[in-house]
Amino acid sequence: MTQSVTQSATQAPPMRARAEIDLAALRANVGTIRARAPHAALMAVVKSDAYGHGALPCARAALQAGATWLGTATPQEALALRAGGITEADARVMCWLWTPGDPWGEGIEAGLDLGISGLWALREVTDAARALGRTARIQLKADTGLGRNGCQPGDWPELVAAARAAEEAGHVKVTGLWSHFACADEPGHPSIDLQLTAFREMVAYAQGQGLDPEVRHLANSPATLTLPHAHFDLVRTGIAMYGVSPSPELGTSADLGLRPVMTLAASVALVKEVPAGHGVSYGHHYVTERDTTLGLIPVGYADGIPRNASGRGPVLVGDRWRRARGRIAMDQFVVDLGGETVEAGAEAILFGPGDRGEPTAEDWARAADTIAYEIVTRIGKRIPRVHVNEDPSHDR
Repeated sequence: MTQSVTQSATQAPPMRARAEIDLAALRANVGTIRARAPHAALMAVVKSDAYGHGALPCARAALQAGATWLGTATPQEALALRAGGITEADARVMCWLWTPGDPWGEGIEAGLDLGISGLWALREVTDAARALGRTARIQLKADTGLGRNGCQPGDWPELVAAARAAEEAGHVKVTGLWSHFACADEPGHPSIDLQLTAFREMVAYAQGQGLDPEVRHLANSPATLTLPHAHFDLVRTGIAMYGVSPSPELGTSADLGLRPVMTLAASVALVKEVPAGHGVSYGHHYVTERDTTLGLIPVGYADGIPRNASGRGPVLVGDRWRRARGRIAMDQFVVDLGGETVEAGAEAILFGPGDRGEPTAEDWARAADTIAYEIVTRIGKRIPRVHVNEDPSHDR
């Protein structure tokens, strides 16, 4: 887990680098999402340490803003939420990425909703429930076309029959039926309607066999924002909650009414004058064209800064964008200040909401030929998360 620091926005501690997490922005994003899906419950997805933002503070902020479910990938992530003080009275917690031998019993005792995609998982959760003398809450996942986790349509009758038998025996309660879109971030993609049709058919079959789920859910962030007919009983939002657009094709964060939650900044570690013809960083892929000044930014790929953004990654130093020049190394990279001088300790903003003219996570995604999800999620544990605006009473 990343280091978390509570600090007011005006008293950010002096650090080599920090990721400031604006919880007021997160709560506002949850409000925007809820307005887009007013008739569905909201699951705040906080997997991968809340996409790098800090799971517990973000989970609490999302619940304050009206989320009633929390979602994680692994059981360990879900159990950490319970251990961190989020009780069953606070929120339902669902986790869906199980492997053989995972802690089914602990999940049952913690009151988690457990995603089940195949017969082996149903057998393991049933055995654990029988051993504990408790009923496990499970949610059956249908593969409606994504081709990852989930039960294929041809195997669905067998899984539904086995789940119904386990339910009649008192070992499980099927609380949900669900699936996941493949291309909801591509407006008009033909797979969207095909998956909706498959999901409705698989739900109808399961209900026809006697299952009575509390929730049916299919919509991820892009579907929540753009496909109201896919909301069903519950929507699951991850990246949108953190203020990052799920896809440039859907619009920018601002277009969608979202505000990026993370600002990544570092202190300039060194400024020095160098002559023309001076090589910079490993391999000398960048050589200065004239006498200039170089600034050292003390973060690198060990901190999650993508090495393949070398030569392109943008940074705001002073009031100007600079680019990572030469190779991004493990712990540091260099920007060419063009002869300007800044003081050591000056702030360098790698990305943020863009209010001060700084780059955004999407700018880094373009520089690294990836998606903004990866940019925020990969920020490493050496960089403290500074959570600000924790008190919702101050929200406007």
